[in-house]
Amino acid sequence: MKHLIRTVSVLTAILLALSAFMTACAEEPQAVAIDKEAFDTLIASGPVADDDAIAASTWATRVKEAGILRVGGTRTSFLFSQLDETDNGIRGFDAGLYQLLARYILGDESKFELTQVTSSTRESVLTEDQVDAVFATYSITPSRQEVISFGGPYYTSRQAILIKAGNDEITGLEALADKIVATQAGSTGPAILAEYAPEAEAQEFEDDIQARTAVEQGRADAYVTDYTLILNSLVKNPGVYGIAGDVFGPEDNYGIGLPKDSDGVAFVNGFLKKIEEDGTWAKLWQISLGDRTGLETAPEAPAIAE
Repeated sequence: MKHLIRTVSVLTAILLALSAFMTACAEEPQAVAIDKEAFDTLIASGPVADDDAIAASTWATRVKEAGILRVGGTRTSFLFSQLDETDNGIRGFDAGLYQLLARYILGDESKFELTQVTSSTRESVLTEDQVDAVFATYSITPSRQEVISFGGPYYTSRQAILIKAGNDEITGLEALADKIVATQAGSTGPAILAEYAPEAEAQEFEDDIQARTAVEQGRADAYVTDYTLILNSLVKNPGVYGIAGDVFGPEDNYGIGLPKDSDGVAFVNGFLKKIEEDGTWAKLWQISLGDRTGLETAPEAPAIAE
């Protein structure tokens, strides 16, 4: 009898512990997922270029003849280009743009081939003809324009400071002095950090994930990068990170990377103007970013370079 009572007590304790665990899990903040149906419906209703528009562009003609748009991008950017392993769909703002472009040229948004890139490989995949275009929160800079060309810009951001949640020591730029600050190699981050926080000890990492992991593990005190990428991390990992201080630095214009001096620039800019004018750009922004960050009104799209 005593054995039975002891067994029941143990089982009761296990059930209570399990209940407490389930309750805690249920109360944890959850990442805001994209509305897959709304995203897929929008992309499938995108415009398709006429034959004359494609024939006028060597770049677009080459893509049309190949039957596939080769894209350099990512699969881990929660707001911009995230792989959904349940259906192998890639969704987000950048992903929506290149799928719309595939539809515009080929009449089918699924006809794209994605090569994963990092901040350090975005130029090389273009110069080595591994991809036709790069969509990867790709800042337009003079040094990059010496090697490749850009369509757009299609989005504008600035810089911010990511910290581990609960870090009260770092409150803004001034607090970065003598701190170990992570940044991405090959991005605009190192130059921004050198200009705005010259007394910080910069530590470069290969990609965003490695930089954020260093902050989580205490190997870096903070991470300076594009505000939109930080917003992406906060939405994907609620309760893990925070933002210190205000955004800073110059406007950071995202462009679509294209081969140097390619006539694809004019073609892609025409595509961007079309989806901005017909409202597709704003709808894509709302589905990918606005609805998931609590913002109800899409910003005005940046002026496209002539």
